[in-house]
Amino acid sequence: MTDFSTDTPSASSSAPDRTPRRVRHELRFRRLTVKTVQRITPHLIRVTLTGDDLTGFTSAGFDDHAKIFFPDATTGELTLPTMGPEGPVWPAGGRPTMRDYTPRKYDAQANTLELDFALHEAGPATRWAEQAKPGDVLGVGGPRGSFIVPTDFDWHLLIGDDTALPAIARRLAELPAGARVVVLAEVDTEADQVPFETQAELTLQWVHRKGAEPGLSQGLLDTLKSMKLPPGDFHAWVGCESAIAKALRAHLVGERGANPKWIRASGYWRRGAVATHDTHDE
Repeated sequence: MTDFSTDTPSASSSAPDRTPRRVRHELRFRRLTVKTVQRITPHLIRVTLTGDDLTGFTSAGFDDHAKIFFPDATTGELTLPTMGPEGPVWPAGGRPTMRDYTPRKYDAQANTLELDFALHEAGPATRWAEQAKPGDVLGVGGPRGSFIVPTDFDWHLLIGDDTALPAIARRLAELPAGARVVVLAEVDTEADQVPFETQAELTLQWVHRKGAEPGLSQGLLDTLKSMKLPPGDFHAWVGCESAIAKALRAHLVGERGANPKWIRASGYWRRGAVATHDTHDE
């Protein structure tokens, strides 16, 4: 861990406008086919999708979310809506199981889309990913929009657990050479660590749960409290269990001088609930 200055970062009133912006995309529903399945770590499976419907896929923000539709566990049939004048229209058979996932990588030339599945609870997404094989089908809706965060901060802070690794990887890949970035990432053990590719000046700190149940460990918050952070204006991004994300944001704003307008904290999941995504703003 780099020993940074102990100066407390603060937002500068003379800083340029670094307001994030939102962009909207046409909502489309795509029926895709599994091309490859890779076990990246003991708790992470990467599924690469392809298909004619992938043409025109758009994901402009590193923490975008697409809606993933899973086939019926018994019949294998995949149900997708059609777009009506007032939005999605579902067939009479009902809606399938669906979850939000960050598109890890879209390659238009290769016509592929990568999704990473963090294996936590034995829910429908985990069961599907563990059994997925080439030729299986999966539905993808959206993303409906993107949140574009400027890169011209003095430095960047990215914090997350296993579920946030795709977004962290995307942000690191898009940061320009010379940008300064600190990453604090929680996984179960060293075997769950993944490599990151970036041209930025990266300081990476892994936190290990060591068998503790995800969402109960205080490792991210305790480690953040002990870290020496660089001086200057920074953008902070947090993605993990909802209560932990809220606590991390409170510490950054209350104790580290983070500008509330330059922090984005999301509960990617919530203990005791399914299919949740919380945003912790002012």
